[in-house]
Formats: sequence, structure tokens, C-alpha cells
Amino acid sequence: MAALRNPVVLQSNTATVAALSTSSTANSPKPFSLSFSSSTATFNPLRLATLSSSKFIVKPRGGGALGARMSDSPAGRYATALAEVANSNGTLETTASDVDKIDKIFSDVQVYSFFANPVISTENKRQVLDEIVDSSKLQPHTANFLNILVDADRLELITDIVKEFEVVFNQITNTELAVVSSVVPLEDDHLAQIAKGVQRLTGAKNVRIKTVIDPDLVAGFTIRYGNGGSKLVDMSVKTQLEEIAAQLDLGDVTLV
Repeated sequence: MAALRNPVVLQSNTATVAALSTSSTANSPKPFSLSFSSSTATFNPLRLATLSSSKFIVKPRGGGALGARMSDSPAGRYATALAEVANSNGTLETTASDVDKIDKIFSDVQVYSFFANPVISTENKRQVLDEIVDSSKLQPHTANFLNILVDADRLELITDIVKEFEVVFNQITNTELAVVSSVVPLEDDHLAQIAKGVQRLTGAKNVRIKTVIDPDLVAGFTIRYGNGGSKLVDMSVKTQLEEIAAQLDLGDVTLV
């Protein structure tokens, strides 16, 4: 079993999206502006060069050039195309970080609704996307990929593309994904210990940690890994209290 070099912890501080509005009319959409700011700088819109989709070839079926299993769906084919481009230019790990940022950005209902709104013009969507690219510091090929989705009117697939990319990335790199849920953020050394434990359990070459904050756990943490998170290691206080309540036959007691 190969030794774990460094667990990949994907935690990004994505800029907050301010006041997205989808109110537009079909004939004369209102100008739309979105600013991203931090304590040190305000990011202005970045105009990308004209894009070419020649590098992003969405294959119809089967595995990609990397030999990874590809989902027979539009999202799966887009995800595999992005993974192949990233792997070919040696940026697969960094692109995975980009995809994690994209996941966080588009999990905002207002952001997703804006880009999924067919009334808002492609040009307005491109302008807002430029600001997202600039503030999140996405790689050029990741930015091009998002613009291709906008131009093809397929950005509504972004959530599924993120999931499929994660599957393809893990297959290419022989990586086990472990989702660690806790009440408060865990220290890096604790996450490293968890990664080593998951590696021992699975025999994976690499372990990728994603963290989730879950106040319902009371204290402690849980780890989900395996196919679709099918395996669970539960070290939460909530579960321990529920087990104690069950042993004491306190079935009518609800823990909140």
C-alpha cells in the first residue's frame, strides 16, 4: 500500500456574490453588474479573449482517453472533457480546486438562477462570469470551459458536471473521497490523521478530504467514504447520546 503523501484538502474562500437579480424583460434586459470585494481589493470585470471549443471535445459514449469510466450523460461527457484537458496540461489537481470553487459559487440559489434564466442575455451572463473568474482566480482553461457552457446554454448542468468531475478525477488519480462533517472546522493535523485512517481502510493511493460544517452533530465528527458515501464512521456526540438513550429505553426522548 502506497504511503500517503499529502491529503488534498479542498477549502476555498470564495468571494461573496452580492445582490443578484434575475428581473429582466425579453425585449430589453436591464444592464447587470456584480462586484466582488475583499478587505484589500475590489475586483473589476475581466474581459476574456474569444473562446474556442476545439479543446473541449465532448465524446458521445464510453471511456475517455484517460481510461476512466464516463457517465453516459451530457454532464458526464462535459466533466470528462474538462478532466482530459486538465490532465494533458498537468493541472488536474489545480482544476479540481477550481471545480470546488465553482461548486461553492453555484450552490448559491441566486447565482444559479441568474445563469439558468433564459431571459437574461448571454452577454450579460458573460460579464458576470468574467467577474467570478477574476475574483476566484480560476485557471484560463477552467474559465474557457465555463464560457463554453454559457455560450451553449448548458450552464444549468453545472451541479451535475461538478459531481461527475469528482468521479472522473478520483478514478484517474486512484483517490478515495472522504467527506468529514463536524460542528466546527477541524485542524489540519486532525484532517491528516483522518486521511491516513481512510487510506488504511480503503488501500487507496490518495485520499481527498472535503469538509462540511454540521451543527446538528453537537460535537465530534463523522466520515463518509466509499462509493457514493456508502460507508460511515460516526464519532459524533449526538450518535453516542442516542445510543445511550436507546440502552436506557428512552425512546420518547428527542435529542435536539
